[in-house]
Amino acid sequence: MTHVEKELASQPECWSRAAELAQAQREAFPGRGERVAVVGCGTSYFMAQAYAALREGSGQGETDAFAASEFPAHRSYDRVVALTRSGTTTEVLELLAGVRGAGGRTLAVTADPDTPVMTAADQVLVLDFADERSVVQTRFATTALTLLRAHLGLHTETAVRDVRIAISEPLPDRLVDANQFTFLGRGWTVGLANEGALKMREAALAWTESYPAMEYRHGPISISTTGTATWMLGEEPAGLADQVRATGALWVCDGIDPLAELVRVQRLALAIAARRDLDPDRPRHLTRSVILQEG
Repeated sequence: MTHVEKELASQPECWSRAAELAQAQREAFPGRGERVAVVGCGTSYFMAQAYAALREGSGQGETDAFAASEFPAHRSYDRVVALTRSGTTTEVLELLAGVRGAGGRTLAVTADPDTPVMTAADQVLVLDFADERSVVQTRFATTALTLLRAHLGLHTETAVRDVRIAISEPLPDRLVDANQFTFLGRGWTVGLANEGALKMREAALAWTESYPAMEYRHGPISISTTGTATWMLGEEPAGLADQVRATGALWVCDGIDPLAELVRVQRLALAIAARRDLDPDRPRHLTRSVILQEG
C-alpha cells in the first residue's frame, strides 16, 4: 500500500480524536461574534473556505477565507486562523508575522509540533496524529475541518459512520472510466468540491473542474457528455440531476455526509492513479511544503 492509501483509511479514528480535542481545547477557538479570517494554501485554503461558510452560516460571526498569499492586510479581524499541515509554508508564516505585528490575534492548526508555526501564532492546535508521509493531503485536511466543525457543534457520529462507508463501499459504476470530472458544492461544500478537483489533479493528473452547483448551469454544463462525470457533494439543487443525465454524463450524489463524500473522491483519485501507473505519494512537481527562497 502507498502512504496515502494507509492515511486515507485511518480517517475515522482521526476524526474521532479531533472531535475530542475540540472539546478539550474550547478556549482556543474564535468566540461567538468575533470577526474571523481563515487562511491556508492549496488544500488548506479549500478547507478554510468550508469552515468559513460553516461558521458564518451557523451564526457564529462574519468569517472570510483567503489564500494566504491574497490576505487583505488592510482589513481588521478579531482573529486569524491559519491551517498549515507542515507548519513551514512561507506565505502562512509571513502572514502570521504581519498580523501579530499589527496587534491581531492568531490561531494555527498544524500537524507538526517541531516547526516555525509553533512560535509564529499566538495559539496552536497540533493534530500530530493526523500527520502524513504522503505529499498529497487526505487525513490532515479532513481532520482539521472535523476539528473546526466539532467546535461549532456541527460534527456528529453520523459523519464518522459515513466515512467508514466511504472507505469500504465500492466506487459507483463507470466512475473510474470517466475521462473528465466536475465537482459541485453549495455553501460550505463548495470548498469540498474545490478540494475534490484538486485531489484528482494532484494524484491522478485528471481533467477536473469545480463550481458552485447553481453556477454549473451557466456555461460549465456544456462540457458534460457521455464519458464525463458530475459529482455533487451535499444537497443537490432541484432538477440538476435530470439535466446532467440528459447530457449523457454520469451523475453522482450519494447523500452521505459531504466530508465523508470527499473521502470517496480521494479514493477515486487513487484508483485512477493506479490505473495510470502513477505514484500518488510522489505527485508531479509537488512537495510537502512550499518554501519560497528570498531574492
